[in-house]
Parts: sequence; structure tokens; C-alpha cells
Amino acid sequence: MLTLRSGVSRADTDDGTALLDEDSGHYWHLNPTAALVLRTLLEGGTRQLAARRLSETYEVDDDTAHQDVQELVDALTSAGLVER
Repeated sequence: MLTLRSGVSRADTDDGTALLDEDSGHYWHLNPTAALVLRTLLEGGTRQLAARRLSETYEVDDDTAHQDVQELVDALTSAGLVER
């Protein structure tokens, strides 16, 4: 299960999602595809479900969708925004 680290706020916008690290003051903007993946994972969905939703919604092939999900999770983890 993926969760936002304590001190990270999330706000959905018309064009994706914004994440604010309240400790550092840095923010990140996630485009609509990344926002869909993050929302799915934060709601308790698996990476497989997130990839399937990505593939169905944006006509992305399955392999690319799985790779995109993994890359997003890795990037959010590296930035210290989420906990697994």
C-alpha cells in the first residue's frame, strides 16, 4: 500500500494533482495520467490495477502502463513524498 508521507499535502486540480512538501516548501505537479495512478494507489489499489486503469483510460499498451506506474512510484519514493 502506498501512502503520502506525513507533511505532504495533495490537491487535485483541473489538470492533474499538486503535491506540497510542507517541510521543504517544494511542490510537484502531476499530469492527469500520473494523478490517476497516484489516486488509485492511495485508495489502496495495486500497481496492476493502476496500470490497467491507465491503459483503459489513455489507450496505453499494458507494458508501457506497467513501466509508467513503476517509474512514478520510484520517482515519488526518491523524492520522499510517499511511503510504501
